[in-house]
Amino acid sequence: MREDRLRVAMRWGFLLLLAAAASRYVVRHGWGAQTAGVLALAGVLLAAYTVNELGSFAPGARFAAVIVAFLALVLAAPSFALVAIPLFFVGLRQLPQRAVWPLVGLLTAAVVIAQIRLADGFDPSLVLGPVGIAAITTVVFLELDRQNRARQHALDALVAARDELDRSQHEAGALAERARLSREIHDTLAQGLSSMNLLLQAADREWDTEPTQARGHVREAAATARDNLAEARRFVRGLASPALDGASLTDALRRLCAATERDTGTPVRLTVVGTVVPLGVDNEIVLLRVAQSALANVRSHANAQQTAVTLTYGDREVMLDVYDDGTGFDPAVATGFGLTGVRERVAHLGGKVTIESAPGEGTALAVSLPMREAG
Repeated sequence: MREDRLRVAMRWGFLLLLAAAASRYVVRHGWGAQTAGVLALAGVLLAAYTVNELGSFAPGARFAAVIVAFLALVLAAPSFALVAIPLFFVGLRQLPQRAVWPLVGLLTAAVVIAQIRLADGFDPSLVLGPVGIAAITTVVFLELDRQNRARQHALDALVAARDELDRSQHEAGALAERARLSREIHDTLAQGLSSMNLLLQAADREWDTEPTQARGHVREAAATARDNLAEARRFVRGLASPALDGASLTDALRRLCAATERDTGTPVRLTVVGTVVPLGVDNEIVLLRVAQSALANVRSHANAQQTAVTLTYGDREVMLDVYDDGTGFDPAVATGFGLTGVRERVAHLGGKVTIESAPGEGTALAVSLPMREAG
């Protein structure tokens, strides 16, 4: 924007200086053939300048025509030397930097010669003045050009950084959503499919010998499929778990423990300690998902003889403990997605996760979350 204003100012400056020099020449020399020739050269310079400013072809050739017309005009009428000032700007803007100083030297020499021709006698100021003005003008223009380039570079870097930030935020959002869906699938659909697989396998084994019990397994598998369908629709929409619809967290945990006991054939005991209070949707969903993930591991890997789930309501935090006496594992080397999902869920709400286990010694998973207002 500044460069555009400067360019317009220099155009007007050129026109004003050209008009001033022409009027001065007419006043000094009157009308005649010589004046007509000088004004014709001024017209040629104006035409060359206009073509250079508005044209888009051969910039070097266009500007060379301007300089040739200017030199011819100054040779005929030295009073037009002041027109060199706006031509400095045109050259600095249009030519490569290696051509700047030769241009400045040529225009300065033309102005010095014009000054000497107009003066009654020689005076060092006739040389030093134009040289000083040319040097100052050139340095100012070069500094403005440098600042404009630096400003444009900084603006380009800022735009690039903003685009990179937008891209990073988009990728981070996509990764976060992918992680959310992965956790939901692991803690709901995958467990539901595992449960249905166990129920259908049991039904297949008992179909001929215990048809009534086999049909019961099939009905339970169908109910699990319906629950999984509701879960799938829920987490796609980002809503609360249907297990919590119209039910408390303790009710949902009680049903989860009963389903795990049914699938594994081993006791799963639920204990609630403290005064039951609403925890807020976020806390309840995380605690339910942690319990689902822990009991899924019990169902699939632990070979436990008994499992205990304890939900403790404290003054400042709520705690969930899941213990089984199964095969156990080494937490230091465990890299399962389920444990990663548990840690991510709990950390998101500012909670803590503790896992105590060893091969052959069972597993104890403890999660604590700060109490939140129900909402």
